[in-house]
Amino acid sequence: MTEKWHDFPVLPRHIAIVMDGNGRWAQHRGLPRAAGHRAGAQSVRRVVQACHERGIEVLTLFAFSSENWQRPASEVRLLLELFAAALRKETDRAHEYNIRLRMIGDRSAFPRKLQQYIRRSEALTAENTGLNVVIAANYGGRWDIVQAVQQVLEQAQSAKLDAEALTPEDLAAALSLSDLPEPDLFIRTGGEQRISNFLLWQLAYTELYFSDCLWPEFAADDLDLALDAYSKRQRRFGRLAEQVDSR
Repeated sequence: MTEKWHDFPVLPRHIAIVMDGNGRWAQHRGLPRAAGHRAGAQSVRRVVQACHERGIEVLTLFAFSSENWQRPASEVRLLLELFAAALRKETDRAHEYNIRLRMIGDRSAFPRKLQQYIRRSEALTAENTGLNVVIAANYGGRWDIVQAVQQVLEQAQSAKLDAEALTPEDLAAALSLSDLPEPDLFIRTGGEQRISNFLLWQLAYTELYFSDCLWPEFAADDLDLALDAYSKRQRRFGRLAEQVDSR
């Protein structure tokens, strides 16, 4: 690839990534799955740095889904430990780079110490104005929609909202990330081509990009391949191509 990211005609404001392939990366090398997850944590740092350098506004990473609790207890424990360790090690560094850290998902199921680390990271970086790094942990798109509906129903019961006049905008306002632009570009590594219950509502008009690269191998050049593909797409949002070109 000869073209550099700063030559692309347009960059996404918000990138959402499903980080897939840690286990297979380790398996191909005869290593335990834990080694793949640890290597994947290093890829997170590389991609956050690359997005920071490219002026991306929001990076949302799917770190732990609500379905991941079904994995072996030892692997779940390792994933939570890696999450806690990353927060301990990276929060101060993110703060130095003016990066804001946030988490979406049901954090109530996490160990108390991990919840404390999350609160500290969010509080320390809350006023930062650079890249927003959003970690989706114990998150699911269906959960997100259900909790938004619950909020809307509570508003309707308290007469703050007319249920019959409910609009998509009303529901969107109660979803996670409602204060941020919706994802422009979705990336999934590892060769699989599915969304896996990630940001179901928010991805309605997102450009999808699937990479065969396993997550621990994903680097800035791989991100640029995705950015290059994105820059060549025409986003119509229901309009005709001629209408988009004429704007």
